[in-house]
This record gives sequence, structure tokens and C-alpha cells, in this order.
Amino acid sequence: MLERFSRGVQAVSDRVNHLVEWFLFGLGFAMAILMGVQVLCRYLLNHSLFWSEELGRICLVWITFIGASAAYKRQAHIGIDLLVSRLPPPLQRACRLAVLGLASVFFVILVVYGISFSRFVSTQQTAALGISQGVPYLALPISGVLFLLHALNQVVNDPRRR
Repeated sequence: MLERFSRGVQAVSDRVNHLVEWFLFGLGFAMAILMGVQVLCRYLLNHSLFWSEELGRICLVWITFIGASAAYKRQAHIGIDLLVSRLPPPLQRACRLAVLGLASVFFVILVVYGISFSRFVSTQQTAALGISQGVPYLALPISGVLFLLHALNQVVNDPRRR
């Protein structure tokens, strides 16, 4: 039963991350095209797209937070394990679980306060696009949920626990 659960969590984490990486590719590509068109319009046509900078900033916020969760899934964030690597395997596992636990507390805070702040600013509109200010800030709780999913996957599928 536990093995089935861990395989399920692994499958969901992998599939969600696959979709997230395609989303990031699309968002990054769209942002690059948008900024290129903005530069061309500004310097060749002497006319600025007033909304492009705001949209580019929103895209950058989403790429940053959602991209951080994809990097977390791939374990691409830097870590300092000089002391932990010298511990015996059971203590190494305990340290990894403690770090995952502390990180998960932060991820829950990211979700809770991200939702709260998004709701707080949702009645305001952005200056150029006229969309809800909550849209850029939704990247926080969404990335927090993704982080939690990948952290759960690390806990239940730690190959060193066997």
C-alpha cells in the first residue's frame, strides 16, 4: 500500500513538473518575443507599447516563482552538505527530513499568505493592463503548492531510506 502511494506521488510530481516546465518555456518565449517587439517599436517606430513592460514584469514574477519550484523538483538549488555528508546514514536521513520539514513549513506559509495577499489586492487593477492585482501574486500560492508536492515526493521516495 505504501509502495503504491509513493509511486502515485512520484507520478503526480513528475507529470505536474513536466507541465510546469512546458508552461515556463511558453511564458519565457512569449516574454522574449514581447520584449523584442517592444524594443523594435520603441526604436524603429518611435512608439512605445505602454502595456508591454507591465506584462513583462508579471511574466518575470511567474517565471521566478514557478521556475523555483521546477528547480526544487530537479534538486537544482544550491545546498551546503559539508557537515551532513560526514554523518552516519541514519543521521543524514534525519537531517534531510528536518530540512524538508522546515522547508515545508515555509511552503505552507507561502500558500496561506500568498492567497491572503492575492485576495487583499484583487480589487485593485494594474495601471496599464487593467487586470486584477491579484493575478501577479497568484504565483506565490501556486508555487507553494508545487513546492509542497515535490517535498512530499522527496519524503516518500527517498532512495536512501531503503
